[in-house]
Formats: sequence, C-alpha cells, structure tokens
Amino acid sequence: MHRYSFATIVTTVNDQPEATHLPFVVKEEDDKLFLWSHFAKANPQSKHIFDKASLVIFTEPHAYISPSNYEKDTNVPTWNYIAVHAYGTATVLDNVEQKVELLKNTIDTFEPGYYQQWQSLPDEYRSRMMNGIVAFKIEVTDLQAKKKLSQNRSEIERENIINSLGKSSDTNEREIAAYMGDLESRSKNQEQG
Repeated sequence: MHRYSFATIVTTVNDQPEATHLPFVVKEEDDKLFLWSHFAKANPQSKHIFDKASLVIFTEPHAYISPSNYEKDTNVPTWNYIAVHAYGTATVLDNVEQKVELLKNTIDTFEPGYYQQWQSLPDEYRSRMMNGIVAFKIEVTDLQAKKKLSQNRSEIERENIINSLGKSSDTNEREIAAYMGDLESRSKNQEQG
C-alpha cells in the first residue's frame, strides 16, 4: 500500500458504483490504519463518500503469463497480480488545520523537497487551492490481500515463470518474479523445517 499508493476508491450512490483514482497516504494512528486523501471539490463522488462504506483498491505489480511457461501445450495465457483491498468509512477533514496536515503528509510522502516551495506560495493561493478540495481519511476496518502468483501450477512451471519474468525488461514482470521466488523459498523452508 505504501509502495503502490495510487489507488482506486469505489463507493456506491443509488446502487451505482463510482470510482476515482487518487494518491493515498497510509498512516497508523493508535494501532489503527488510516488512508488519507482528497478529491477535487468538482468530483461528484466527493459528495457521497461519507454516506456508506468505501473500498480502496491498491494494485500492482502484475504480469502477463504466457502458456509457453507450461509443460503442456493445452493451456491458455493468464495474469499474475498482487492487490490489497481496504474497506472503511470516510471522515471529512474540513477544518484548515486538518487540510494542512493532509497536504503536508502528502507532500512528505511524494515529494518532500516541494514543501519549501509550497510554503513560499502566497497565502491567498494556498487557501484557494485548499478550498478546492474535499479532504478525508478512511479508518480501515477490513483489509484483504489478493494475489494470483501461479500457485496452482507445478513447481517446474512456477520456476519457468520466475526465470522468464526475472529476465524481463519490464519492472512489473521482474517484481512478480521476485514475489514468486520469495514464496517458493518460504514454501521450501517450511517443508524442510
């Protein structure tokens, strides 16, 4: 969640799902997990986020898995991925101090060096920018890890996939190979231990 913090927030309005892609700051406070972010005030979803539970989907890395990695020709391509689903209810951060804290946390997370420039901007400009957002934080009440890393394939096929993706020029593919390799190592250690 920290590493792939640009996530999708999904809410429902009149039984219709709505989604927006936002950067999130992930923070622990008093043994609770919170997701901090903001909408542009013009985003219609910002008016309904506080009515019901929200789902925030953090996804990456992911990789196409070619059937050339399998022992038999009677196979089809698939996709491996890692994702986290975070559920919770949003609380509005509507006073100036809370918005300042959100923006400071966001800047610290994504570009700490920008903070000095932000502070040097005219107060009127910063105030106008803060008035144009709907800031919120979500207390995470349910956290679910999702993954498909060829767990259903044979050891030889998983090794083929790890080797193939590990040599890729694509960062996502190399990351999936690393996660798969880590799972293989842990699995072998558990069998030996």
